[in-house]
Amino acid sequence: MGIFQYEFIRNAVIAAVLVNIACGIVGTYVVIKKIVFISGGISHAAFGGIGLGYFLGIPWIPPIVAAIPFSLLSAITIGLISKRSKLSEDAAIGIIWAVGMASGIIFINLTPGYAPDLFSYLFGNILTIPVSDLYIMLVMDFIIILIVALFFKEFNAASFDEEFSTVIGIPNRILYLVLLCMVALSAVVLIRIVGIILVIALLTIPSSICRQFTYNMKKLIISSIVTGIILTITGLWISYLLDLASGATIILLLALVFLLSFFIKKAVIAVRRLKTKKFV
Repeated sequence: MGIFQYEFIRNAVIAAVLVNIACGIVGTYVVIKKIVFISGGISHAAFGGIGLGYFLGIPWIPPIVAAIPFSLLSAITIGLISKRSKLSEDAAIGIIWAVGMASGIIFINLTPGYAPDLFSYLFGNILTIPVSDLYIMLVMDFIIILIVALFFKEFNAASFDEEFSTVIGIPNRILYLVLLCMVALSAVVLIRIVGIILVIALLTIPSSICRQFTYNMKKLIISSIVTGIILTITGLWISYLLDLASGATIILLLALVFLLSFFIKKAVIAVRRLKTKKFV
């Protein structure tokens, strides 16, 4: 408990809680709708916004703030291209992914001087999160919670049966774009925790773990949030003890727990089958 005397540790723990609120909510829909690759495209495209933030060099606006409109624009572009053009969704994602990363590199090259925090945006460092970023995460969480609370039933219908939801009058295309925008907001929140490269893992693994044990949406969202918080803080603690990269340690721990949950699920199914055979 002595480590909590350090402000950077307290900020890291608060960030772990805030970021997993967004991931637990949005990640559940990402896993159910199978749009993980889209999430990766949006998160990598956000690098263009970070590069733009460095290029503009406005002292009171951190680069992560510039990534917000860039990520939202990328999400909407991917959604519109994939739904309204003959171009396949994979191609649209690949193009936006590449353009975003390339734009970020160009903006950083055009910026005089050295970008000191660039490495943390690529690979993440939860231990260097300033208080200003915590406020940004809090606002993002509030927006995501508000959207899902207002359209919970509509999102559920569109996630499980898109054709039926269209028949009963639910605007699936608009909801799809809104979901992609929430993915974009979550990606921006995640960038400082695990970096652009590892965003997909923290966005999807907690929900994938919990989905093996429940299909109830409310339970799935809550359990994903709790699982993400526990594993992120545990990964942070392990990285602190072993002096390892925090983002990578968190992701590896998530992957290990996912593997264990997979075998536990298989074991539970096997036990149930044995009990059923006994009764038969």
